Amino acid sequence: MELIGNSMSTKKLDEIAAIEKAIAEKYGKEAVQNPRSNWDEEKEKEYLFQMKEMYSKMRTNEGLTEKIDINGIKVSKKLLNRESLRSCPVCGSFPRRSMDDVCLIKFDCCNKCYVKYVENREERWLKGWRPNN
Repeated sequence: MELIGNSMSTKKLDEIAAIEKAIAEKYGKEAVQNPRSNWDEEKEKEYLFQMKEMYSKMRTNEGLTEKIDINGIKVSKKLLNRESLRSCPVCGSFPRRSMDDVCLIKFDCCNKCYVKYVENREERWLKGWRPNN
């Protein structure tokens, strides 16, 4: 029984060696060698540094994709970046509150104009109606 088992395992090992040889010929010796063979302390330090940097960026991005509820509207923190905001195209005022930011993003006007012209008339506003100044 053992001879059959040994001959089977030898046959399997020969088959594996043939497959490894074919892979090495097609893709190069690096494709079949142990990944640890080229690893050293310097590569380990670089890898750990890159991992720390990646996780740091992920934590930063998680904060920016966090949603904030402003009067029933969920808005990404990233969209509330004050540097990218502009004045209201309807009245020309600059946004002062977070609700102004939300209205600028969603309806292209400040909160004051939203209450005055858009509230309960969203369909008309979205079709393009604007007040005459």
